[in-house]
Formats: sequence, C-alpha cells, structure tokens
Amino acid sequence: MELPAEAELLRIFIGESDRHGQRPLYEVIVEEARKQGLAGATVLRGIMGFGSNSRIHTAKILRLSEDLPMVIEIVDRPERIATFLPILDAMISNGLVTLEKIRVLTYRNQK
Repeated sequence: MELPAEAELLRIFIGESDRHGQRPLYEVIVEEARKQGLAGATVLRGIMGFGSNSRIHTAKILRLSEDLPMVIEIVDRPERIATFLPILDAMISNGLVTLEKIRVLTYRNQK
C-alpha cells in the first residue's frame, strides 16, 4: 500500500480497562482498522494522565492496577479515515478522538 504525502492521523484516547464486549477496546479498534484495510495502527500505553473526569491515572509502583491511559494512532488517506469514523464511533462510549492533517515522509516495507 502507498500513502500520499498528505494524509491524516486519527488519534484515540481511551482507558486501558475500556472494553468492547469482553475484549479490551484498544485491541478491537486495531483489529477493525486492519480489517478495514487502513495503512497502520499503533497502541501506546501512557504512564500517567487524566481525562474529562479529572481523575489521575498513574503507573506508580503502589498503583499498578490503575486504569492507565491508552492512545491509538492510525494513519491513512482522509477518505479511508472518514469511512472508519462511524465504525469507531459505535465502539467508543468514553474517550477522546482527534484528527489532524499530516505529511507522510516515509512509509516503507522492505521485502
């Protein structure tokens, strides 16, 4: 797959304990992005953060079981991201979704 120089970055902020059915929401989102043929997705686990409820989530030693922040980043063509947004909206009940224009410098898969 090739990406144009002008693409979009979809960024999804959720909690580690967020679920879709019985499964972690971040896994379901990434698997659905792959199923939809999007160019790529990455999940990042935060060590500290807070959201709309202003409750701090942290990975400090004494609080390892806390609900840590998760960020999923997906990059693709604007029209492919636009097709994915309604699917994503149906999965997320809590969180933040942002979209920004980006410039792709390199997207390679050496075989």
